[in-house]
Amino acid sequence: MADRLSTLDTSFLRLEDAATPMHVGSVLVFDVPEGGFDYENLVSLISARIAYVPRYRQRVKEVPVGLANPVWVDDTAFDLTYHVRRSALPRPGSDEQLEELVARILPRPLDRSRPLWEIYLVEGLADDRFAIITKSHHSLVDGVHGVDIGNVLVDGNESGADGVQAAWRPRSEPTAAELLVGALADVVRTPSQLVETVRGGIEDVTSTVGKVAAVAGDVVSVLARLSARPAPTSPLNASIGRARRYVMVGTDLDDYRAVRSRLGQGSFAEEVTINDVVLATVAGAFRSWLLTRGEPVYPGTTVRALVPVSVRSGDGEDAPPGPEIVACFVDLPVGEPKPSMRLHQIAFSMRQQTAAGGRRAVSAEALTGISGFAPPTMHALGARLGGMVSRRMHNVVITNVPGPQTPRYADGAQLVATYPVTPLGAGQALSIGLTSYDGGVYYGLYADRDALPDADVLGRGLVDALQELLDAPRARAR
Repeated sequence: MADRLSTLDTSFLRLEDAATPMHVGSVLVFDVPEGGFDYENLVSLISARIAYVPRYRQRVKEVPVGLANPVWVDDTAFDLTYHVRRSALPRPGSDEQLEELVARILPRPLDRSRPLWEIYLVEGLADDRFAIITKSHHSLVDGVHGVDIGNVLVDGNESGADGVQAAWRPRSEPTAAELLVGALADVVRTPSQLVETVRGGIEDVTSTVGKVAAVAGDVVSVLARLSARPAPTSPLNASIGRARRYVMVGTDLDDYRAVRSRLGQGSFAEEVTINDVVLATVAGAFRSWLLTRGEPVYPGTTVRALVPVSVRSGDGEDAPPGPEIVACFVDLPVGEPKPSMRLHQIAFSMRQQTAAGGRRAVSAEALTGISGFAPPTMHALGARLGGMVSRRMHNVVITNVPGPQTPRYADGAQLVATYPVTPLGAGQALSIGLTSYDGGVYYGLYADRDALPDADVLGRGLVDALQELLDAPRARAR
């Protein structure tokens, strides 16, 4: 029986348009190993690892007359070299040139007649480096049946790839008659599905999106109970086009630990986490960015962020086997001039939400223990959650995923930095993803090209805001 797409994944396909492609991605930067690394190395590596992500050899096939959601079928003409591509920067390629290449590659639509992913080898970076850009459709990565290919691309093996070239024979595609029979059988089992599907067209999918939290409850859930008031007015919410900007910012994880250690002490009862320090850094960057733009910033000015957080419910035998991703909505206090007060206001807000319903945040150590290189998949799940929530309720989505603090390798090439790329929704001019890895914290700012021509200013603001927290005196309780 063919594997049918969920209502959530179908909505990602139906609601996608030229201005809002539903692609998640990552930029992985490597040192060239002693024996070199070229296109043939990458093709061989992916050929050996793709068996671990079987969804990447499947494509979407529609059911006749739209009787049910589409199904996943094996691509009988699967061509790995179509998906693994090669590019280069004029040597010595700079980070700015790599950012521009990412901004041009990620928004391009994927070929719906083939598996919905691409990988690019980018050669010619300065300092004897190269990059791998991954690009996968939202519908591929649900964390249950499919993970991001970045999850298996790198490992802790310094000596080289150890994957096995497994033989693979695609299953025959179901005929139109078989698809109809399967759809009717599903309708008998779940007749409500027919009502959701046959209403027809994108308008029906739009109305269904409001209910997808219940449909996808085994993957993500929404924790916060928002009031009826929408997010504050912000230049982050604007009509967006097809063109993008991408900004990479690298920082030092020890700086965040130092801020938590020094400013997280004293008369404040709440526990300050690294994630709180990250959000305070982003808040400080937004503050300086708005002031640079000449925007009004008052003591009560906020930017509402949707922050996916991994939590666990309870500790007993009835507790779920793994963490779930929930949505926290944080009004970043950009109007607060004191960085230490911004930090504690954010920490208090986060503790209120993650403690609701007996949940507790999952530690970074637990998340980094997930099999494989989990950050690309966790960013994708966070972006899925952002796509489920009304965009009127937040200004920006911020995904923060802790990665391993020991080196990872791709066929012997050491990974030195990893920057996420999370998609933009309609009316959302910016998304922010960040991954901590091997002593660094790496931000990826993905923005509409026209709405945020100064995205690089916001990127520099992150570095300045972190330094401001490092230099800030401890706050006194009010």
